[in-house]
Amino acid sequence: MKLREWAFLVLFGVGVIVASPAWGELFPDAGPPGTTVTIGGADFGEFRSSSANRVEFHGTPALIQLWEPDMIMVKVPLAATTGPVTVVNGENRIEVGTFSVAQVRITRLHPREAEPGSILTIEGENFGNTAGSRDPNTMFGVNQVLINGIRAPIRKWRSTKIEVKIPANATSGDVVVKLASFDPLPDGSCCAPVDYVVSNPMPLTIIPPITFEPKHGPVGSKVVLSGQDLGEKRLASDGVLFGGVPATIEQWSTRTIVVHVPLNAKSGPVVLRHGERERTVGYFEVRQSLVEDVSPREGPIGTLVQIKGKDFGVYSEGGATAYAFDFNTGQNAVEIGGIPAIVHRWQDTEIDVWVPFSAKSGAIVIKRGATIPHPDGTCCLKRGVVTVPAGSFTVKTPRVTSYFPTEAGLDEIVTIKGSGFGEFLKLAEPTRLSLNRDAHDWKNYRLGENVSRSEVLINGVAAHVVSWTDTEIKVKVPRRHVFGIGDPEGFHPNPTTGEIVVRRGSWDLLENGQCCTAKRWIQVVAGPFTILRRGLPDPDYFNDPNPNRD
Repeated sequence: MKLREWAFLVLFGVGVIVASPAWGELFPDAGPPGTTVTIGGADFGEFRSSSANRVEFHGTPALIQLWEPDMIMVKVPLAATTGPVTVVNGENRIEVGTFSVAQVRITRLHPREAEPGSILTIEGENFGNTAGSRDPNTMFGVNQVLINGIRAPIRKWRSTKIEVKIPANATSGDVVVKLASFDPLPDGSCCAPVDYVVSNPMPLTIIPPITFEPKHGPVGSKVVLSGQDLGEKRLASDGVLFGGVPATIEQWSTRTIVVHVPLNAKSGPVVLRHGERERTVGYFEVRQSLVEDVSPREGPIGTLVQIKGKDFGVYSEGGATAYAFDFNTGQNAVEIGGIPAIVHRWQDTEIDVWVPFSAKSGAIVIKRGATIPHPDGTCCLKRGVVTVPAGSFTVKTPRVTSYFPTEAGLDEIVTIKGSGFGEFLKLAEPTRLSLNRDAHDWKNYRLGENVSRSEVLINGVAAHVVSWTDTEIKVKVPRRHVFGIGDPEGFHPNPTTGEIVVRRGSWDLLENGQCCTAKRWIQVVAGPFTILRRGLPDPDYFNDPNPNRD
């Protein structure tokens, strides 16, 4: 077995016993400063002291890590030059070979332009097999990569290739590789202050990061690119490509670009083209929308229909004329029986819509507009609508079959039976955004008539709903404004009579596709009803400082 092979086995802990050769040999016999060199041979003697035992690289002392009579391990010193390697033990000097000092050199950076947080690959020569200790405070120091003076975190380190992560505070400038020295003090002991041998510099341009959201979705999806110096205005040659296909551009500014995934898009890289430069900013996956469940499948107008699934994308509101959407750049819609529903919530996994006033029984269809732009990115060379069927919906009209009793006192329960009542809906008005804003600011907010979508009127006054199902409603006979407050006794001497009415309310979209018309109602008269004088408040009730309470 050759000494080179023997030294390799010793270094990597292979349990092989071989006879000591009668000569010396170096492994490796070339490398940059800091390289660990194993010297195999015989008659090196025992280690006595750092001053008596030395290894010199062309006259420059090296740091000794291990000394045995037949094997020595040392670090190539920073000041070493190509020449003979000599083992010194007192008066004995043994020349064990020649070591060639190689210079660390960068030959290529990939990419030459990169953004903070991305991976930079450095190719070259004589980087050494490892970055060294992870602790920069150790006595041996650590090999480094600097980007314009900023230290970059090491991901991989090999003799000819290094991978680093570009730090967030890096700026454009030179990239250098620094190999830490491992030199002894003048008396041969450990250790001189850490110093470095530095590679040739190679310039790297740091470019501002560009992000975009979302990273996946159906065609027509609105995608927003955010960054810096994107261009104050779009040139005719500028554009954004999805899988090589140009997108329709909605907005272009120096920090934000808004586009819609084109009708013919394919999954692939997102490329920003500005002037004569092209830059890949990420990957977009084009997905098909999938409906998994729709609930409920029937109900009256004003019913909240929940459509659950995957990849519905983000909501983009668009214009329309007489309910005929033109879907210029990615507008969304849900139709029930051919009539646009009122979108309450649109998320990637769930769409909630209100059944409109004019809805008809029929198919539930999810629609998203998409386009193919002209070569200059303007709209549109071609328009299209991607449709996703979601089953059908049956519009039911509330019907009352019975109610009991036909007369009752205040706060007494009245039960109404029938069908098609739907679910009880009181709040969640999508057109009343001021409700949330004012409540956040602790302002008093008066709920108007348009808040309720399901109610029972007893003699013209809304009753308190105790329970509400599709086939049965229970309400309390209302107190408020039933009897005249102006009467000195606190009530009218005669009971009031009128009707019980079940109501469902909803809207339609305006003809321009915006929300919404005034609310309209479907009313079902259950029959006559008389409010008796039972349960009347005592006369002092109307002297309460809050006369508007129930």
